[in-house]
Parts: sequence; structure tokens; C-alpha cells
Amino acid sequence: MQPTPLERAIRAAGTGRALADLLGVTPMAVSYWKSRGVPARQAIPIEKATGVSRHDLRPDLYPAEDVQAP
Repeated sequence: MQPTPLERAIRAAGTGRALADLLGVTPMAVSYWKSRGVPARQAIPIEKATGVSRHDLRPDLYPAEDVQAP
């Protein structure tokens, strides 16, 4: 099974705690996103911090043609 975009972002950061630190949120928030999805306001910060595209994280908000390089 392929990792989700959030799992790829966590791996890129090293750990869920590391991703939380990069974003200024709690590790519990990152854990919550695993079941509820990435909040819209976090898609671009995650992209900037990890390189995982905003389209992959939130395709409902960022269609492929709207994606720009970080």
C-alpha cells in the first residue's frame, strides 16, 4: 500500500513531531490530520517544509493545473 501524502510529508520531515515543530502545531494535531485530513491552511506550509505538493495534500482545493513549484 502506498503512503498517503501526509505520511510522505511526515517521512520527509523525519517524524510527526518534527513536522509539527516545522509547522508550529502540536504533534497531536498532525496525528489528528491522519484521520481527518490536512486542514486547508496547512497545505502550503507543508508543501514548503517537505516538498509534498499542495495538490497531493488537498486535490479538492489545488487542482493539478494550479500547482506551482514551492
